[in-house]
Amino acid sequence: MSTRSPLRSRGPVRVVEPPYESGDGGSGGSGRRGSDFQPGNIRRRGTVLLLATAIVASIFATRLVDLQAVRGEALADAALSQRLRTLEIPAYRGSILDRSGQPLAVTVEARDVTADQTLIEDPAALAVELAPILEVPQDVLADRLSGDKRFMYVAKGVTPETWERIAALRLPGIFSEETSRRIYPAGDLASHIVGFVAADGTGGGGIESAFDELLTGTPGQQTYERGPGGRVIPTQNQSSVEAVSGADVQLTIDRDIQFVAQEAIQGVVQRSGASSATAVVMDVQTGEILAMATAPDFDPNRFTQSLPEERRNRAITDIFEPGSTGKVITAAATINEGAVDPLTPIKIPGQLERSGKKFNDYWKHGTLRLTMTGAFAKSSNIGMILAAEKMPKKQLARYMERFGINEKTDLGLPGESAGLMLQPENWSGTSFPTMAFGQGYSVTAVQMTNVFATVANGGVRVKPTIIKATVEPDGTVIETPDPERDRVVREDTARQVMAMMEAVTGEGGTAPQARIPGYRVAGKTGTAQFVDPDCRCYAGDVTASFIGVAPADAPRLAVGVFVHQPKRGRGGGELAAPVFKEITTYALQAMQIPPSGKKAPQLTLTTG
Repeated sequence: MSTRSPLRSRGPVRVVEPPYESGDGGSGGSGRRGSDFQPGNIRRRGTVLLLATAIVASIFATRLVDLQAVRGEALADAALSQRLRTLEIPAYRGSILDRSGQPLAVTVEARDVTADQTLIEDPAALAVELAPILEVPQDVLADRLSGDKRFMYVAKGVTPETWERIAALRLPGIFSEETSRRIYPAGDLASHIVGFVAADGTGGGGIESAFDELLTGTPGQQTYERGPGGRVIPTQNQSSVEAVSGADVQLTIDRDIQFVAQEAIQGVVQRSGASSATAVVMDVQTGEILAMATAPDFDPNRFTQSLPEERRNRAITDIFEPGSTGKVITAAATINEGAVDPLTPIKIPGQLERSGKKFNDYWKHGTLRLTMTGAFAKSSNIGMILAAEKMPKKQLARYMERFGINEKTDLGLPGESAGLMLQPENWSGTSFPTMAFGQGYSVTAVQMTNVFATVANGGVRVKPTIIKATVEPDGTVIETPDPERDRVVREDTARQVMAMMEAVTGEGGTAPQARIPGYRVAGKTGTAQFVDPDCRCYAGDVTASFIGVAPADAPRLAVGVFVHQPKRGRGGGELAAPVFKEITTYALQAMQIPPSGKKAPQLTLTTG
């Protein structure tokens, strides 16, 4: 049996092809299955693909043209602006100096600590690090460090040393900006004159406010490109405009005399329980104010811890009735008009009635026979009324105005008052006699001290000044022009009034406590009823004062001391005269003013 292949046993192999699919190719096709293999379809797909590619390319090209050609510059600027940072370079505020150039207010370098919150992952952890350095509670710092702000102040005005401690920690997102800080090296010394700088950088009182624009200067600018982490990228876009510092203001104040004056009036306020006290020291020849002290005072380094009334410069803002110190005006007016002289006899009754009102002296007495000097030295109200009545009533008002009453002294400080005085046409029947002994009108401490300086200066009034000069940033010194000078009374009148004022500190006068060994002292006490602003009436309180001149034979200093509403003691001789002595003794020595070379004249106080 032969062996055969299985295929061969089945006969010839028949290949069966699937029928052609109908389509564009028809039955005459190549024998390939389906239309995908048709040549016409391949060309068509290529065309579609090219068209789609062209469309996409045109979209990209249009977008590219829009980004680069149309909006390219704007987009580049926008991107750059996100990286650029423009900082204001603060101008250093000018200094405030005393007459010898000692600083009362200066500006020092400081840093503002800032944060980029987007770079801070754990605000609480950073707050723990910063709290003991900045002395700010951790929860407050954590709140400032939390958020999505690119810029936030963490602390302002820290010292460079404080920033160095922070920078050494290399905390992410913590940066600093250069700034400055105002400090007052002497604390409360002359604080009412100097003032303070508020949180917004503007002057808040005194010289700081009055000369704010001059002191401030002109800020500069710095623009730089900022990279990741806040680092500065040196580029051509970096630019800066330098700041111009403010000018310095030099005062006429002598800081040593100012210190003694402040200590002295603080002492009298504590001893007497007074509500306040002021002292003014003036050079009678130049009108320069060497000291202007007020109690209570405040520390401008911590001005927010003080009350508004403690920051008020009472020597120029508060007005009060001068009392018997005003008798100097009456004496000068009557002598200058030829109505009396220092030895004119005046018969003084125990009581005097005018327009239905009875006037008394501060002490009870019968009929007195005094000279004009005696009535002045013993501070007789009745005596001064009788002397004033020897001249026309309107003359008294004219002399008061010539002495500067009812007129601002124009020191240039904020809040300065002109005082208060009625014109003669508005006087009542008792106005003239009341004003003759220093009541019925109001003055400031500086105004009244200037009255005595005028008499001491031979009758020539020099307007008070407190600005000695300004110093430009380039060092140019601009001296304050000489103040106005006006003759108020004749020189011989001033000399006679000075002699009467010396009698006040002599035997039988009201202020022997004002005497200074080696120096002749002239002055006048005052104990004026204090007007309560609430009821506009005399409520029982007083203003005790003493204003004096030394040396009386060669006048250089006029010093006024005013003690308001004392609770212990009342008289100007008792409360104010010793303070005058303390301040003036030091000022005479500090200014090396030689002692008096002649004895004081002895004027008779009584007649008969």
